[in-house]
Amino acid sequence: MVTAALYDATVAHVRRIDPPLSFTHRVYLWLVDLDRTPRLPRWLRPFARFDGRDHFVQDEPGTIREKLDAWLADRGVDLRGGRVVMLAGARVLGYVFNPITLYWCHRPDGELACVVAEVHNTYRGRHAYLLHPDARGRASAAKEFYVSPFQTGDGEYRMRVPEPDSLLSVSVALRQAGSTPLTATLRGVRRAAGAGDLVRMLLARPFVPQRVTALIRKHGVALWLRRAPMPKVTPAGRLGGLNG
Repeated sequence: MVTAALYDATVAHVRRIDPPLSFTHRVYLWLVDLDRTPRLPRWLRPFARFDGRDHFVQDEPGTIREKLDAWLADRGVDLRGGRVVMLAGARVLGYVFNPITLYWCHRPDGELACVVAEVHNTYRGRHAYLLHPDARGRASAAKEFYVSPFQTGDGEYRMRVPEPDSLLSVSVALRQAGSTPLTATLRGVRRAAGAGDLVRMLLARPFVPQRVTALIRKHGVALWLRRAPMPKVTPAGRLGGLNG
C-alpha cells in the first residue's frame, strides 16, 4: 500500500463568460496517508512539511487527521480509524497555499465513506465540502464560499473526484443558471516520493505554492484590466465557512 506519492500535474482553468480567460500551469502535489506522512531527511524537511495549521480552522490545535475527524464528527461521520489519503501541496520554505485539498476517507474495511474538498481563497478564508461520490467519482455541492471577486455567490459545483492511482484526474465545474461559466481540471502522473525524486521535482517546479498565489493574483489583475464584472459579494473571513 502506497503511503506517499508525488504527482507531476497540470492545472487548467477555463472561464467561458465575458471576458473569457483560459490558462494552464504545471505543479506538483503530494498524495499522503494522513496516519503515515512522509519522513524525509532533515535537510529536505523545509521543502515538504505538512502542518495542521494549514488545514481547517487555523487556530485550532491538532494534526490534519485530528482536525478532519473532528470536522466529520460534527457532520455525523465516524470513520472509526479508517484510512484517509490527502491530495495537497506541502509547505515550501514555510509557505503553502492550496486552492483545493482533497481527502478520500475510508472505513476500516477499505470502503470509501466520503470525500472532503477543502477550498482556500487568497483572503485567507477556508471552507470544506462533504461529498458522497457515485461509482464514477461524480459528486455535487451547492456553492457556499467566496472564491473570486469575479464570481457571484450562487450556483452548484459538479465535481469528478476519483481516488488517484497511477493517474490523477480531477475536475470541478461551476454551474449557474443553466450554464457552466468556469471549469477547472487537474491531471497528473504518479511519481515516487523518495528524497531524490523530491529533489528532482523541486528543481523542475521550484517554489510551487508561492507561484500559485502569484499567478492567481496575476490572472485577477488581467480580468480587472479587461473590465470583468465584479458582483457585490462579501468575502468570507479568515476562517470563513468551516463552522457553518
